[in-house]
Amino acid sequence: MGLLNNLRRGRAEKKPHAAAGRRADPKKPGRARKKPALRLWHIRGLRMRWLSSGILLTAVIAAAVVTLYGLGVRSYYYSAVRLGLTAKAEAASSFFSAYMTQTYGEYYQRAYRYTESFEDRDSIILQFINTRGVVEITSYGFTAGAAPGTPDVEQALNEKTVGSWVGQSSATDERIMAVSAPLLTQDGSVIGAMRYVTSLRLVTRQIRAATLRAAGLGALVLFAVALSNFWFIRSVTESLVELTALARRISEGAYGIQARKKHDDELGDLTDAINEMSVKIGETERMQTDFISRVSHELRTPLTAITGWSETMAYDETISGDSRRGIAIIAKESARLTKMVEELLEFTRIQDGRFTLNVEPLDMADELSDTLFGYSQLLEQEGVTVEYTPPETALPPVLGDPARLRQVFLNILDNAAKYGRAAGRVVVTIGATDRWVVICFRDYGPGIPENELPLVKRKFYKGSGKERGSGIGLSVCDEIVTRHKGRLELENVTDGHGLLVTVMLPVIDESDLKI
Repeated sequence: MGLLNNLRRGRAEKKPHAAAGRRADPKKPGRARKKPALRLWHIRGLRMRWLSSGILLTAVIAAAVVTLYGLGVRSYYYSAVRLGLTAKAEAASSFFSAYMTQTYGEYYQRAYRYTESFEDRDSIILQFINTRGVVEITSYGFTAGAAPGTPDVEQALNEKTVGSWVGQSSATDERIMAVSAPLLTQDGSVIGAMRYVTSLRLVTRQIRAATLRAAGLGALVLFAVALSNFWFIRSVTESLVELTALARRISEGAYGIQARKKHDDELGDLTDAINEMSVKIGETERMQTDFISRVSHELRTPLTAITGWSETMAYDETISGDSRRGIAIIAKESARLTKMVEELLEFTRIQDGRFTLNVEPLDMADELSDTLFGYSQLLEQEGVTVEYTPPETALPPVLGDPARLRQVFLNILDNAAKYGRAAGRVVVTIGATDRWVVICFRDYGPGIPENELPLVKRKFYKGSGKERGSGIGLSVCDEIVTRHKGRLELENVTDGHGLLVTVMLPVIDESDLKI
C-alpha cells in the first residue's frame, strides 16, 4: 500500500533542511515582474472582437464546466471511499460492542487479536484508540502511542457517532482519509474508538485522470466550436471587406460598379443596397455630366460673341470713361467664364472616357521653361513675378503629353498668382531623383487650411477662400498627373506663409516605352 510504504520511507529518511522547502519572499528584489495583460478589446476588427468576447466566453464556460466536473468526480470518489470505510467501521464497532465489557484488559486483548487477523492491512491502517485519544494498537505499529487529534477521533469519543476526516498526513505529506467509530460497552459507555486510515493517492490519480479526460474533451469541443465559428466569421469578414472596398471605390468615383451577391441573407441585402446605390449614383453622375456638357457647349457660342464684341468695342476711340472701363470688365469676365467652360468641358471628357493622352519622351526642363516664358509676362501684368532658375545639369526624360502637362502647369501658376497675388511672387524649381522628375510651385499667399488640404483635389470643391473659380481645376490636374503615373501633392509651407504644389513625374524606363 502506498501509505504504508511512504510511512516506512518517512521513518527511514532524515528530515530535509528547513531552508530547502522555504519559498522565495515575494517582497524581495529579483522577483520577475508580471507582464501586462493583453487587452484584446483594444484590437480592432470583427475577428478580434469575436475572439475577445465569444471564444473567451466559451473558454471560460468550458473551464467552469471542467472544474465543476472535476469537483463532482472528486466528491463521488471521496464519498465512495468514505461510505466503504464507514460501513466497515460500523460493522466492526457493532461486533465489538456486542461482546465488550468495561474491562480495559478485555478491550485490549480483543483489539490486539482483531488487528493480528486484519485482512486489509495492505490497503488500510487499523488503529485502536483509547478514551484519551491515544493510539493503543495499530496494524502498522510505528504510530502506537501517538495522538492523531483529528476531528473524526473527537467525534467518535465525544459524540459516540462515526466521524470522518480528509487531510494531509504529517508523516508522508500525502492526502489521506480517516474514519473513526466509537467502541461502546454493553452499558453504552465509550471505552475507545476504532479508526481506519487509507491513502487517497490512487483516488487522486483517478480523479486527475477523469478531470484530464474531461479537459481534453472540453478542449476538443472548444476547438471544434472555434473552428466552425472562425469559418463563419471569416465568411462574414471577407464579404464585408469586399463590400468596403467596393464602397470605397464608389466614393472615389467608380460609379455603377457592382458587387457579386454571395449570400441570401443580411449580407446579401447589404450587397443589393450597395449595388442599387452604385447604379443610382452612376445614373445621377451621367445626368450631371451630360447636363454640364450640354450647358458648356451652349455657353461657348454666346461667350465667344461677347468676347469678340468686347475686343472690337475696345478699339473704338469714341468710347471713353466709365463705358471703356465697363467694356474692360466685360472682356475680363467673359475670359474668366470662357476658361471655366473649358475646364467643365475637360472635366466631362474625363468623366465619359473621351480624355486621351498623346505621350512622347519629353525634356521637362524645356517644357517648363517654354510654359513660364509664355505665361510669366501675363502674370507680371497682374503684379506677380515668377522666379525660376533652370537646372544646371540635364534631367532624365519623362514620358508625357506636352499639351496636357502644360495645362497642369498653367493651372497651378494661375492658382498661385490668384491666391498669392498680395505677396507678388511665385517660385518655381525643377529637379530629379532616381525615379522622379520633381517640379515645385510655391506661392507666398495665406495657404490652405489644414482641414481642407485633403479635399482641394476633389471635383467642385471650392473651400473657404474668397477667390472665385469652378472648383474643378485641381481635379483635372490631378487626373492628368495620375494618368502620367505621377503624383500631385499640396502642402502648406512651414517656414512662412504660402502653399507648395509638387508635381512628380516618373522617369522613362523600359516598361513605359512599351505602352
